[in-house]
Amino acid sequence: MIAPKAALHIRPLDRLPTLRLRLAILIVVAVAVTDAVFYLGVKATSVWPGVIGAFSALCALGFVWVFSRGTLEPLREMARASEAIARGALSTRVTPVSRDEIGRLAESFNQMASELEATDRVRRDLVANVSHELRTPIAALQVKLENIIDGVEDPDAETLEVMRAQVERLGRLVVQLLDLSRLESGTVPLDRREFEVAPMLEHAVRETRLAVPDAHIALQVEPSNLVLDADPERLHQVIANLVANAVRHSPVGAPVTVSAHASNGSVCIEVDDEGPGIPEGEAQRVFERFYRSDYARSSRDGGAGLGLAIARWIVDLHGGDIHPEARAPHGCRMVVTLPKAAPCSQSNDSSD
Repeated sequence: MIAPKAALHIRPLDRLPTLRLRLAILIVVAVAVTDAVFYLGVKATSVWPGVIGAFSALCALGFVWVFSRGTLEPLREMARASEAIARGALSTRVTPVSRDEIGRLAESFNQMASELEATDRVRRDLVANVSHELRTPIAALQVKLENIIDGVEDPDAETLEVMRAQVERLGRLVVQLLDLSRLESGTVPLDRREFEVAPMLEHAVRETRLAVPDAHIALQVEPSNLVLDADPERLHQVIANLVANAVRHSPVGAPVTVSAHASNGSVCIEVDDEGPGIPEGEAQRVFERFYRSDYARSSRDGGAGLGLAIARWIVDLHGGDIHPEARAPHGCRMVVTLPKAAPCSQSNDSSD
């Protein structure tokens, strides 16, 4: 943090709302100082007027120099802060001391520095988390391959199945990272169109049943011909992730319910499970990249913590909302609310 040096300079003009007004007052006062010194010099001395005029100009320059230092010091401070940030000191900030454009520039500079620091922190966390998530399946594959090469294990069906599962885990992680990167960069256009909700939900449920044959999933859509204007492929990705999470975190054989209904010009899709639920303090953190609660880390076949982050980005792109709710006596309900029709701006864009 760069310490402010305002105390070293005379800064009576910091409260003025604009830099233009500050400069105008400075010029007027400088001219007044010049006239006053010249008038007093002519009246009180017999010195040649040209010398008095030069002395008056020097007095005005001295006045401007003293008072302009307070105006220019914030700019020098921002220059020093910019150099420090360029060297990697992203925690550097400046202190806004005026109310004019320079003060607002200082506030914008601090906001930019904060965003840079947050972005750098996310980047470092992402690299660390990706490294951690990749290390586990790669290590498992390496151990299995070394055992097979050394003759410790035979390449039987069970060993090959374990290796295939680790390869699939790596593949899912890479796909999720690519999806999240595209979503965050805004390079994923939505292919919005009207479609019936029930077939899309049935497809997501069927996929989960194929992956987990013993899953008990009920589907309810009211009315049965409920229609939504959205990107069906992206929305299917959201629902499939929510249903898979619900099955993963529920006790074996416990029912999972997927329902959809119209509500005040929107479509509400809910996924209910009978798992341990989400602690109140983690209700929003579950949508952070790579975040997993302690229970999720210990559950069978835990994910990488990217699915809900991707789901939130997709729902946000649709102008909707996604949030968890607690169920009594236990369990979790993930609620997705989407507008039935696309916003006017998006409709116009798609028509173009």
